[in-house]
Amino acid sequence: MSPRFYHAEDIFIGQTIELNLAAGHHASKVLRLKVGDSVILFNGKGGEFHAHIDNIRKTSTTVVIDQFDDIERESPLTIALIQTLCVNDKMDWIIQKSVELGVTSIQPVITARSIVRLSEERAIKRLEHWRKIIIAACEQCRRNRIPMIAPLNSLTDWLSVRKASTPQHLDFMLSITGSHCLKNFTKPPLSDIQLTLAVGPEGGWTEDEEIILQQAGFTALRVGQRIMRTETAALATIAALQTCWGDF
Repeated sequence: MSPRFYHAEDIFIGQTIELNLAAGHHASKVLRLKVGDSVILFNGKGGEFHAHIDNIRKTSTTVVIDQFDDIERESPLTIALIQTLCVNDKMDWIIQKSVELGVTSIQPVITARSIVRLSEERAIKRLEHWRKIIIAACEQCRRNRIPMIAPLNSLTDWLSVRKASTPQHLDFMLSITGSHCLKNFTKPPLSDIQLTLAVGPEGGWTEDEEIILQQAGFTALRVGQRIMRTETAALATIAALQTCWGDF
């Protein structure tokens, strides 16, 4: 299986492309690729480009684009994950694994019981860090479209500006007091299902937060009779949604 690298710009057949410094180092020093070896490039716009290593120098690695394959590996589900900010390693894990599981977008939010608080400067740095995690996850899991991650926002501010739900949307919030389970829902009669999943912090939603989410059209969903950690709850629910209605 050819290694994959993300290239943020347009790609054309016959083009010679210099890999960015990190990708070039990974190709030549970590993977030990040689001139003539096959690689795959993708730019997040769909499909992927088969290429071969053209030249390897100390500070640069170039590839030549041979052909385009319009293959898509996206789930039929459009899943927007609204994830409350948690400690760094947990947040990184959730982002990486949710991308592998097929989420389309991620909105990090701050809630009343959030343990982690970030200054504006740190929030900007974390956003760039999360984007790198998403790209690396797409390289690994062979997705050709890059999920979007939005800047950190408060739950209330995000709710105030989000677009209103439409009939093809299903909005879920995970709650230990929820009375609904996924098995209570039948698959919507739509070919392209759009879902929003809101996941609270380690201490759970406050009563006020649950109320405003429900007023915004979110259904309180319970995942079994056990209380899961925030990182477990998010990933388990995404996997369940893909099993029920997606491509698992």
